[in-house]
Amino acid sequence: MPSAVSARLPVFPWDRLAPYKATAAEHPDGIVDLSVGTPVDPVPELVQRALREAADSPGYPTVWGTAALRDALVGWCARRTGAVGLDHPGVLPVIGSKELVASLPAQLGLGPGDRVAYPEPAYPTYEVGARLAGAQPVPYRGSPTDLDPSGLRLLWLNSPANPTGRVLEAAELRAIVAWARTHGVLVVSDECYLELGWEAEPVSVLDPAVCGDSHHGLVAVHSLSKRSNLAGYRAAFLAGDQRVLGELLAVRKHAGMMLPAPVQAAMVAALGDQEHVTEQRARYAARRALLRDALVARGFTIEHSEASLYLWATRREPCWETVAELSKLGVLVAPGDFYGAAGERFVRVAFTATDERVASAVARLG
Repeated sequence: MPSAVSARLPVFPWDRLAPYKATAAEHPDGIVDLSVGTPVDPVPELVQRALREAADSPGYPTVWGTAALRDALVGWCARRTGAVGLDHPGVLPVIGSKELVASLPAQLGLGPGDRVAYPEPAYPTYEVGARLAGAQPVPYRGSPTDLDPSGLRLLWLNSPANPTGRVLEAAELRAIVAWARTHGVLVVSDECYLELGWEAEPVSVLDPAVCGDSHHGLVAVHSLSKRSNLAGYRAAFLAGDQRVLGELLAVRKHAGMMLPAPVQAAMVAALGDQEHVTEQRARYAARRALLRDALVARGFTIEHSEASLYLWATRREPCWETVAELSKLGVLVAPGDFYGAAGERFVRVAFTATDERVASAVARLG
């Protein structure tokens, strides 16, 4: 079985970073790990309280979520994405967005002969999801409207993008949606960094300026991991085409893919409060500014990076040379080729470390 899995899937990229992590850990002041975008700041107290108050939940939760959660999802989408006409059948909680990305092609019934397209450079799990289903992964650069639509069943968008932080404008999204609808291609837009725009205002595919008065053929993926520091809660959800979400709901009911009831209650609290999001954005903005200035002063060029939790940085050299040099300073970053060949001369620098660790990295870079 391991050999069969190895044949289907690429090498898990983070395993390749282990020697450089060991080097960075030898620094006298310890490692500054900027390689993974995992939250380090506290879970908001109102979210923790909601989780505690729902702790006595002995019964099975539902796959589709409580009415309170669906109300919260619909309300948040209306406020933040501008979605109109969305109701309970148009939202669905999921157990973290990575689980969804990795399993979506299979849950949709895709397999050999089907094609799944995703941007390059990109989050590697888009490719993994296609391979797990036996479908053909199709990376694209530029606009997906240049793709051959033959056999294309699923088109991933990612704006704001991981790793580049690029934001697709409403006009670009509108053209892509029109093209996909013409060719009968399902568009799934990974929008997990939607509330983390710095130099651009991210737009959802559910915005009427993009999709008109219909969500037909569109699904948006959202996560509370970044906006609310809930990566440990595995709290995410889908919104969009009711027909598609209905198919997914049927599959997920058979598989028992239920978000724990206390987590559902925590999501309701998190989605109903914007103050903690504003506070977290301010933390990230300050860390981003410090790291950006330090990298530029050291000779890096920052491309895109107008949103998300990362700086997409290059010194026009192979990415592993950059990783090696920074590791000697005790600073660990992610090599750009983790995200495809288009990233082979870039590194991704996360600004999800604590203020103290970011300050230490800035001092070392200087």
